Order: sequence, then structure tokens, then C-alpha cells
Amino acid sequence: MTPVPLETFSIRNAPWGRVIAVGGLALVLAGCSVKQFAIKEIASSLAEGSGSAFAQEADIELAGEAIPFSLKLIESLLAAQPDNADLLMAASAGFTQYAKGWVEQPANFIADEDFFAAQAQYERAVRFYLRAYDYGLQGLESRHPGFSAMFRRDAIAAAAMLTIADAELAYWTAAGLGSAISLSRTNPELLAQLPAVEALGERVLTLNAEWNLGAIHELLITLKAAGTGDPVSIRAAVLGHYDEAVRISAGASASVYVNLAEAVSIQDQDRAQFEVLLQRALAINADRYPDNRLAILIAQRRAEWLLDRVDDLFLE
Repeated sequence: MTPVPLETFSIRNAPWGRVIAVGGLALVLAGCSVKQFAIKEIASSLAEGSGSAFAQEADIELAGEAIPFSLKLIESLLAAQPDNADLLMAASAGFTQYAKGWVEQPANFIADEDFFAAQAQYERAVRFYLRAYDYGLQGLESRHPGFSAMFRRDAIAAAAMLTIADAELAYWTAAGLGSAISLSRTNPELLAQLPAVEALGERVLTLNAEWNLGAIHELLITLKAAGTGDPVSIRAAVLGHYDEAVRISAGASASVYVNLAEAVSIQDQDRAQFEVLLQRALAINADRYPDNRLAILIAQRRAEWLLDRVDDLFLE
């Protein structure tokens, strides 16, 4: 199973803290003539994302229990403004991150003990990822009419339509679809869309490679490692994205090390490299990076789980 980049759920840019803060306002204004204006203001606030209380949360379970309410609030606002690109981006980002951190990853942790329960969780995660992808595609369509149809015909040409203002939304759209594909390796219909994910990823790289601590580089680590072609070229591309992600994040991302360990070290059966990378992830002090604290803690939880399984992952 292809690992999904943990930077997919970098909570630093999650919208949920703002959702809760403005949710009451939306309810109060629901019957007022200014309802549409209020929703637009809320959507704009959600799209800003950074600095939310969720990003700084130190309790993973507390965050996970609160997020579903926020997601349903976003969907209720979308019922009133279905073409609001800011709300669509918040939905795409929110469902992708929730599925990764609180549905798929817990399924990984129980897969050895309860295969069927884990499979049920994986299927649920896929549904959330595809919902996130649909919201992202709708958001791009709202900004560029005709995008969805062109994207299905020629993903590269469609991606070329996007501007730097679309980079964040394009990232979440690619992350949602890519994550669904990684959990559905026997689904030919989804696998056939892998080039579309790569097209979006490469376009985001061109538009804004340093957004969100270099998140696009982490996504491309996974995509390139799972691709086909000349092994030497693939390896050079993967390591190049790893180096850039480390440089851009400047120590504030634990997931970059976990991603390379899963995407490359296991495939190479390089146990020493695997352990070094995961120890680097664990050595990061999350309190030094409060705006990315929750994402670091989630990545470190995965690193600990992987280290506990090292004897099962490497044949000696």
C-alpha cells in the first residue's frame, strides 16, 4: 500500500478553529436578509486558515472529536452557497486531513490485530477522500468554468489554466484524490486517475513550491516513489523533493522524515536509514513550532508505530 504523505494533514492550515468561532454567527443570521453576506464573510475567514486553535492543539483525540462538527457546519454553509470557492476549499482540506489523521491512520494501527475492522475504516477513509476531491474539483470549477470537463479529458492542459491563487485548492484536490488512490490499489478506475494527480501536483510545484512548509514536495515524494520508469531518475526525483521539503520546513515538519522512510527505506530494505529518519522525526520538539504542533504530534505517533514494527518490515 502506497503511503500517503503525512503533510496531507498539516493542521497548521486547517480551518476548523475558525469554523467553531464563527458557527454561532451563522446560526444567528440564518433567517436574516444578510445571510448571504455573512456566509461570504465566514467563508473568507475559513480560507485564511493559519493560526487556528486546532494547529496548536496538543491533544490529538480532543481535536479529532471536534472536527466532525466543523466539517458538517462547512457543508451546511455550502448548501446555501454551493459555488463558494472558499467554502469548497475548506471542505476539501478538512475532509482530507480528518480522513488521514483520524480515520486512515488509526486503521493502520489496528490492521494486524483486526483486519476486517481496519478494512472498514479504510473504506470510510476512501469515501472521505473522494468527498474532499469532489469539493476541490467543484472549487476549481467555480473559479475556472469548464475546468472539470477539461481535467477529465486532459489533466495537464487543465492544470495549466490554474494561477498562483489556485495553488492551495489544487493541492487539496490532488491530495484527496491521491489519498483515495493509495487506499484503492485494486480499483482500476481510480488508478487510471493517478496521472491527473501528478498533473495537479506538478502545477502546484510550479505555482507555489513553498506553500505550507513545502507540502507539495512531500506529496510528490509519495507520487514519484510509487511511479514507474527509470529507477535512477525516480530515485533522484524523490530525494530532490525530500531535500527541498527539509529545507523549506526548516525543522518544523516531522512528516517529511516519516514519508521518506515509508516511501523509500522500506522499499530498499534499508533498516538503518529507516530508523535514522524516524528518530529525526521524533527528535523534533513540537512546542517549538506551535503553529504546527498537532501535525508534528500526529507524525510522531506514526513514527513510533513504525519503529515498533521494524522487525516485521525488514527481512534480515
